[in-house]
Amino acid sequence: MSSAGASAVSAATAEPAVRRGRRAVREADSLTHPPRTGLVLVAPAVAFVSVFVLVPLAFALVISLTSWPLIGEVRWIGAENYVRLLTDAGYGRAIGYTLLYTALVTGPILVLGYLMAVLVRSRRRGTTLLRTVLFLPYVVGLSTLSFMVVLEAQPGSGAINLVLGALGITDGQTAWLVDGTLATVLISVLVVWAVPGLTMMLLMSGMQSIPSEVYESAALDGAGWWSQELLITVPMLRRTIAMSLIISVIGSFLAFTQFYVLTKGGPGSETTTVVHYIYNRAFVQLQLGSATALSIVLVVVVGLVTAAQFWLLRERD
Repeated sequence: MSSAGASAVSAATAEPAVRRGRRAVREADSLTHPPRTGLVLVAPAVAFVSVFVLVPLAFALVISLTSWPLIGEVRWIGAENYVRLLTDAGYGRAIGYTLLYTALVTGPILVLGYLMAVLVRSRRRGTTLLRTVLFLPYVVGLSTLSFMVVLEAQPGSGAINLVLGALGITDGQTAWLVDGTLATVLISVLVVWAVPGLTMMLLMSGMQSIPSEVYESAALDGAGWWSQELLITVPMLRRTIAMSLIISVIGSFLAFTQFYVLTKGGPGSETTTVVHYIYNRAFVQLQLGSATALSIVLVVVVGLVTAAQFWLLRERD
């Protein structure tokens, strides 16, 4: 055999060996060598998401395509539940009211949470106690606070009417929970008082992570407190503010507890939110298939709103 042919054979045999050697080096340097280790590590998370998210969601999609009463025969009706949504005036009113409620509480929650975070972000004496006091309503929860408001909003005997009557604002006999507008105002005030504690904690954590040297440099350049907040704190808290807004909006879209306890969606359907409307469809009218279709639509709407918020509040170069 010629020397050229021998060289070609040697190169052909050496090339696979070189590739195997390189692959062995890559696998040896990999943190998940052998590769199946990575699959084992992510398997619990995949199983958890599959069992508690994907499977229930798939089952919900199946239910939404049926006439599934809680008591009675299940019938396959296809997309009929979704078609009915187009003419469901009650669902449209519930969506409109939920949007109104979201618009009423989102801004005040963010502003109040920010101001509370400014108060407690320092490490002065007594700040820890102040944080606890301001965060306490959120810890107590809307269920307990709503039951307390039921008692305190009673005409003539509740603390709300007694205080407002003493101040001359009302006559002390206002029936807060039987008027749609007054009930909405009362619930909004309750939520704006109870919920900002979470926003406060999120923003406070972000504020404390900003290096103090940044503020010192700004002060040396003549920037006052207000300028520092607008030009340093707010821009550096952009992601935290975005997360707080998204949490607040999603919570408002899914509001149920305070409305169920205080008004049951009344008077009539004036204070019926989307989740309350779905609850009535499923557990009062016993139409589980229709209620599931309404829930699927709500999940899609919340997802779109969240995606829009992410896009609007994204970091821009």
